[in-house]
Amino acid sequence: MSARILVVDDVPANVKLLEARLSAEYFDVLTASNGTEALKMCQRAECDIILLDVMMPDIDGFEVCRRLKSDPLTHHIPVVMVTALDSPADRVRGLEAGADDFLTKPVSDIVLLTRVRSLTRLKMMTDELRMRALTSLEIGVQTPERSAVADTGKGGRVLLVDDRQSSYERIAPLLSREHTVDVETNPAEALFHAAEGNYDLLIVSLDLDNFDGLRLASQARSLERTRHVPILAIADPESNTRLLRGLEIGVNDYLLRPIDKNELLARARTQVRRRRYTDHLRDNVQNSIEMAITDALTGLHNRRYMESHLATLAEQAASRGKPLALMMLDIDYFKSINDTYGHDAGDDVLREFAVRIRKSIRGIDLACRYGGEEFVIVMPETDLHVAGMVAERLRRAIAGEPFAVNKGGKRIEVTISVGLATLESKGEPIADVLKRADKALYRAKHDGRNRVVSQAA
Repeated sequence: MSARILVVDDVPANVKLLEARLSAEYFDVLTASNGTEALKMCQRAECDIILLDVMMPDIDGFEVCRRLKSDPLTHHIPVVMVTALDSPADRVRGLEAGADDFLTKPVSDIVLLTRVRSLTRLKMMTDELRMRALTSLEIGVQTPERSAVADTGKGGRVLLVDDRQSSYERIAPLLSREHTVDVETNPAEALFHAAEGNYDLLIVSLDLDNFDGLRLASQARSLERTRHVPILAIADPESNTRLLRGLEIGVNDYLLRPIDKNELLARARTQVRRRRYTDHLRDNVQNSIEMAITDALTGLHNRRYMESHLATLAEQAASRGKPLALMMLDIDYFKSINDTYGHDAGDDVLREFAVRIRKSIRGIDLACRYGGEEFVIVMPETDLHVAGMVAERLRRAIAGEPFAVNKGGKRIEVTISVGLATLESKGEPIADVLKRADKALYRAKHDGRNRVVSQAA
């Protein structure tokens, strides 16, 4: 797992030392000697992770981090402050500036490389989500970048897993100042609790009695419903080896006892912000997918989705020796509806028509808006006789009750014409079935509309 690391330090010896350590592990290393240079390099998207010194002559590391994290273009880049400052107040100041971690010099190779690898995995996952969501802006889905920058990280749902009463009675009230906190004192139940609770952060003590906290973290990473929940580990100072192992298996951050209350809150806010941001990215990807395959007006699948999915359904039907029926529908005299009552009324008809389609078909059936006032319904495991019954039921559902238009101010009669065809033989091109259904639809319209016509091969 490689990444491009930007080392920012005004002391050449420190730069060379970090560069040598990272290069030996096959990381690509870039360097900057001051904050201004680092900001310019980050704006050009030249790095994956930043190792940032605090004490620099032009802009100190705290200000550099604040600027990076307040810019929608760079806020997703992980920042690790590597500095000689070691007081809790300095750590909190760095975390509040947006740093993902705060390491005190001298930093051991193991600690440094483990943290870099952990953040590299996080950055790769985030980059993949960001890349998939790039089309969101083009199709009208709002980018989460600006909301992420403004997010305070407060108001999250936190599950604290700790069986030491003196510990959780101190930690839970501190967290409750900014979050909703649940405490689970039975580690064996913690995973079930986490899976059901829709939490923004899981805090796990690694000093549980008769239970391995790292195994709990590993199980949370392997379970679909908790896979993306950030994990903050809490351990005693002598647990460094286990903490490093935890970072390797998916723990996002850690705290050593005795816990500084401000550092606890700062690290919790960081993880909650990150969870919300990645959730927004995933939502954007899902929305982009849905918008790409769904007709915005009716909520039915669009023609693009139907054409890509229809071949699969035909192959499944042929391989299993099952029938497949295809229904093509057209709203009668739809142009006159638009001309007489207006296009808003036409949209009302299309929306209500989609609702009645859904009520008349099964969950396994595929309903699509083919274009304009024309629709297609694909019915797996359905022969021509059954398809005819479904089509007739739908025809009656449309003709039997007037459609409300213009915000309910008018009710108009609507009818449909339906053409039916079925997949007749294994290996038959699905395009031929569509053509037969289209011919059947033409006959239904030619013969007077408001009727169902079947077309055999």
